[in-house]
Amino acid sequence: MNRALRLIAILALVAAFAAVPAFTQEWKPDHTITVVVPWPAGGASDTVGRMLAGLMEQYMGQRMVIVNAPGGAGAIGTKEVWDKPHDGYTLTANATAGFVSYEILGTMEQTHRDWTFFLPIFTPNVICVKNESAIKTVDDLVAAMKAKPNGVVLASAGVGSSGHYAAELFKGATGVTYRHVPYAGGAPAVMAVASGEAEVVMQLSVEVAELLRSGKLRALAVSAKDGLTIEGVGFIPPVQKAIPSFPDYGSYFGIIAPANLPKNVQATYEAAFVKAAASQGVKDYAKTKGAMPVAIYGKEAAALVERLASKEAWILADAGAAKKSPALFNISR
Repeated sequence: MNRALRLIAILALVAAFAAVPAFTQEWKPDHTITVVVPWPAGGASDTVGRMLAGLMEQYMGQRMVIVNAPGGAGAIGTKEVWDKPHDGYTLTANATAGFVSYEILGTMEQTHRDWTFFLPIFTPNVICVKNESAIKTVDDLVAAMKAKPNGVVLASAGVGSSGHYAAELFKGATGVTYRHVPYAGGAPAVMAVASGEAEVVMQLSVEVAELLRSGKLRALAVSAKDGLTIEGVGFIPPVQKAIPSFPDYGSYFGIIAPANLPKNVQATYEAAFVKAAASQGVKDYAKTKGAMPVAIYGKEAAALVERLASKEAWILADAGAAKKSPALFNISR
């Protein structure tokens, strides 16, 4: 009888353990992780990606190497990442804005919902001209654009980039038009204005900070409603001071991975990101580049990108640049 009871107890214990889900095995990468930046070196995606990768690799236990693969307004390098195995060894560094534009422009089949985001930096757009330009204020810029319809040359990182979105918001709020000249990335677009090749740029604060400090560019206004202070430059007033209807706008940057990573891989990245985003390195980057430190990932990031899609996808559609309607992707206006 005692043996029978012991056998029953053992069988019950085995059954109980079998009913408990197995713990997810921790993922520890065993070789180098590649982070593809689909833009040239020196832009916001590149500098934020390098900063974040350098911090996260301290907790990942493996190097995270940046590879620049520009082209197609970021779509070429992003597709390269998607086509690799979704095992955690190939990621991308980019802005949230790109993942909305790719689906609308028809440059990728995947949508913003197919990715998971690790975002440590928010950066507003700064309206800049060459320091020697006769354009001194936002009102001067509006006047110049009205005096020369489609004549003022505006540089951006390409159709669907944050600088292009800002320009379209400016156009919508003022009724002006401009001549859009897309470049391979934010850095060359900014340099085009500093050299006099283009007249105005509305790229990101992290891309213009150094040229503002060196006196090669002059900031007219920033898209952040509270204005922006850049170390060594001073306070830049909000564009809303001159154009009250201009919306608060900017982009979030970080490292992005396919959303269908194995759960243990996702958990490892989340843990490393949380530690990196809280580090002094992110704070120092934000201070010197005129950006704002954040720590957005997981469900919060997915909800953020969905809200941004509702704004940015329809900007492209209203500008006549969209090849596919946002409505096809159930993106609300």
